[in-house]
Amino acid sequence: MAQEPPLLSSTEIRPQPTYQAHPSSPLPANIPLYNRLASAPRRLLTSHLLAPRSGLAFAVPRTTILRISTPEGPQVGDLNLWSLDNPRERFWASRTRQLHASHIGKWNRLWSCLPYLRPMVTVVGDSIGDRLGRDGRSRWGGRCHDLLGTRCDPYVNALLTGAEAGVGGYDFQCHSNLVRAVREWGLEERDVHDVLNVFQVTGLDEQGRYFMEASPARKGDFIEFFAEMDLLCALSTCPGGDLSKWAWGEGEGGDMRDVCRPLKIEIFEVTGRENVLEGWEEPVPMWKKYRGMHGMKIPGGETEAMT
Repeated sequence: MAQEPPLLSSTEIRPQPTYQAHPSSPLPANIPLYNRLASAPRRLLTSHLLAPRSGLAFAVPRTTILRISTPEGPQVGDLNLWSLDNPRERFWASRTRQLHASHIGKWNRLWSCLPYLRPMVTVVGDSIGDRLGRDGRSRWGGRCHDLLGTRCDPYVNALLTGAEAGVGGYDFQCHSNLVRAVREWGLEERDVHDVLNVFQVTGLDEQGRYFMEASPARKGDFIEFFAEMDLLCALSTCPGGDLSKWAWGEGEGGDMRDVCRPLKIEIFEVTGRENVLEGWEEPVPMWKKYRGMHGMKIPGGETEAMT
């Protein structure tokens, strides 16, 4: 008779979410403000149709709305963010996951790395979340707009298949698409970082292993972000398309090409800005609020500081 796996803890009290914010914290979004922004009249500034299996880097001015949509049907996209003025400040996927959830939705924010730790964008629209519910899950427990995983890349492809990297490999994984896209902005491969996988359904199985499912996106679905600062963004149309036929080691394409589609990028300016933006301020980097020096003035460490 099979035995139940041993418990890691004997506590009978359900653990609470680790990160609980004080009412004065900037962690929760000002929902009335972002509701106004989401519903306000807008004017199209820029539009791009991003071809399947490609990447694009583009600027997004602060206080504009970035809309990513699926004009021809389901397609996963891998998104990177940097401060336009200082690319050392970039999206921090793991902290965003801790502060909000493993999969993001309306009113969640994408946070930047240390020592900045401020919201880069706030999600103000999500048609899939509206349709399926904020807690919408697949039969296997998967959720949409993934922060659990990261981009596909040729290195892990070689790792999993045992092939020599660069020998018979595939050069249009999401990592490679993003690397090519940011070069014209003066960035390089090491600037590409963990992504938000938009329109992607993922989860963890009973053994804690990462899995992916086919995207639930339909033609015309979208996710919208309010830019809290001037941004450089890069987006890749994943070579797995909608992930319904995903397979590592595919080489030059195979069946996955049949489920690859474009993504549409639109940047909107909100009109009537004075009234709509009332109460909004550009987020302050956390280094301006932390006055310490990480103990560097105390060579003996914490023990010395306490004596």
